[in-house]
Amino acid sequence: MGACFSSPTGGGSTDAEVLFFPDAAGMPCRQHLAGKECGRANCTYAHADTSLVRLLRRIDAASKTLDVCVFTITCNEIADAVVRAHERGVKVRVISDDEQANSTGSDLRAIADAGIPVRTDAASTHMHHKFAIVDGATLINGSFNWTRQAVLGNQENVVIARDAKLAGVFAKEFDSMWGKFRGNEYAG
Repeated sequence: MGACFSSPTGGGSTDAEVLFFPDAAGMPCRQHLAGKECGRANCTYAHADTSLVRLLRRIDAASKTLDVCVFTITCNEIADAVVRAHERGVKVRVISDDEQANSTGSDLRAIADAGIPVRTDAASTHMHHKFAIVDGATLINGSFNWTRQAVLGNQENVVIARDAKLAGVFAKEFDSMWGKFRGNEYAG
């Protein structure tokens, strides 16, 4: 599942959470995710605090900005959380790989259709990053592609660190790529 820890760094502290996948409990129940009681007696979805639920809480906690830079997004629950952030008034930007943008199951069309700006790399190589920055101060980073396969099948990790200095390093990379990929807006 994962672990939380705090450790001192130069000039402050880092609060971090480490998540491991696959989630043995499976995909979370949508009612559980919404904080509602699940009325289905035979619901086969997880009603527990899984790694995916913990990741979604971090995305749902965004109040100002959410910059997402991931190779591919095919997990509907994660895409829905990104769209919810936008609907709350959070400034959301997404960068993804151009070859993955139109792949089977890609959620980039739904994200772009929601009014979220999406840019792709339009290159023969891959934009293979897997990170997000929440409110300029929390970094979500690891091996985890934002896919259902990563949630349920692959051996994956995610480190979520609340450290503005560390997040700032990734924000600089994000902004550099955002500028570099100007003109590569994904329209779906």
